[in-house]
Amino acid sequence: MSEKNISGATYVKAEAGYFEKRTLRRSAGFWGIWGLGVAAVISGEFSGWNLGVADAGFGGMTIATIIVIVMYFTMLFSIGEMSAALPHTGGAYSFARAALGPWGGFITGLAESIEYVVTTAVVVFFAAQYANGALEAFFNGFSISPYLMWAILYAAFVIVNALGAAVGFRLAIIVSVLAIAILAVFVIVAFATGSFSVDKLFDVKATAGNSAFLPHGFLPVLAVIPFAMWFFLGIEELPLAAEESHNPQRDIPRAGIFALVTLLICAVVIFVVNTGVNGATAIQKSGQPLLDGFALMVPKSLAGILAVFALIGLLASLQGIMFAYGRNLYSLSRAGYYPKFLSVTGKRQTPVIALVLGAVIGYVLLVVVQFTTDIGSSAATVAGAIVLNIAIWGAVVAYIMQMISFIVLRRRYPNAKRPYLSPTGIPGAVIAGVIALVIFVAFLFSPGYQIAIAAIAVVYIVGLLIFGFVSRHRLVLSPEEEFALSHGLHGNPQVEGYDEMEDEVFGSASS
Repeated sequence: MSEKNISGATYVKAEAGYFEKRTLRRSAGFWGIWGLGVAAVISGEFSGWNLGVADAGFGGMTIATIIVIVMYFTMLFSIGEMSAALPHTGGAYSFARAALGPWGGFITGLAESIEYVVTTAVVVFFAAQYANGALEAFFNGFSISPYLMWAILYAAFVIVNALGAAVGFRLAIIVSVLAIAILAVFVIVAFATGSFSVDKLFDVKATAGNSAFLPHGFLPVLAVIPFAMWFFLGIEELPLAAEESHNPQRDIPRAGIFALVTLLICAVVIFVVNTGVNGATAIQKSGQPLLDGFALMVPKSLAGILAVFALIGLLASLQGIMFAYGRNLYSLSRAGYYPKFLSVTGKRQTPVIALVLGAVIGYVLLVVVQFTTDIGSSAATVAGAIVLNIAIWGAVVAYIMQMISFIVLRRRYPNAKRPYLSPTGIPGAVIAGVIALVIFVAFLFSPGYQIAIAAIAVVYIVGLLIFGFVSRHRLVLSPEEEFALSHGLHGNPQVEGYDEMEDEVFGSASS
């Protein structure tokens, strides 16, 4: 027997050497995982978060950020427990597959594909602006077309990621430390020069009946939550490094929390200080708020150097988030949800084909959004916001599915080994899930996000049709699938190998 119908899907026996062509190399310890988590997110402190400050005011953005902080901590506790119990590259797809079946796994995996591919595009978009800022300062106004700059950035980091996980993890640590140092320099300069002013935090003109703290009332708080999420978006990618970590059960939960605390400190400090330098009204219009803040504090002769420093934060996230979409596409491809050739790894045991495909999709998205948006500095900011919102909504769908998965796994697989337990347990997962659901609903009723919703709806319709009629009948017993089919008793790749259950499934009627 070479195929078997289980759980509404058809599994086929992997060809000889299938998994040998799809291997990853263990290269990361605690600090490598920490660096990956910080690197993937740190660009959120450099650009993106500021796009909602004036709409809600400093007070409204503060409330939105607090809500987001609660969501990310309770969610990361839950993800840490699941990642330790399911140490596979699949991450969110793996969790949902075990809890909610193949359809749940696909829906969640596709949401993360959207999140990570599009988040990479957002980072490329803002990094190009910072890079051109540096070029203009050093070369008397010379700049490169954004289309060419995007291509350069994508090509450079596909090559970096293709060099191997060991290179990527080391680079992640280095750029994370550098990015944090640059944020620290900004804060020091702000206070040393007297550029920070509390009054600038509240310079948004209040509408009738409202205060300086909430100049437009409470309702805009819900609308700006996606921008507050940009402070932390991507930290949930760490389970994707499970098969490249020396001790994933221990290091991924611990490093994830440590990375989140690091990012929390950076986010709070830069949110307050950068806004207090630029002003709440002005900062929302900026595509490069940190660089614009530096420009207000130091001589113009230093603008080029500062632009390079600011660019480092964007490049850090470009490295980290590109790793995420590469492993996400790899894991879904290895299991057969996506075309199987995407999971083939090269000599350095990295999913090169998946990395290239994600880069092509992201580049095309940027071109389409830029082409359909009026040219100009304000239009560029709008284009960045559109792409950012697509990434955020994909993330929110994945968050909701993961929190549901956590609750189901706690009940359905009570005997599965859980080396790490969430300190907030099921109540924490409920809190994170409810907040994510509120954000999801807020998107639906916010006119500014309709383009993002329409784009994701089209992707899902196409994806679900392909999965339902084609790939659902060609799945393979990858580690994620083995864990689900064995109720948590199989599926640890570093212990059992990749074909532990094939004899059980294809040699008997049991499932």
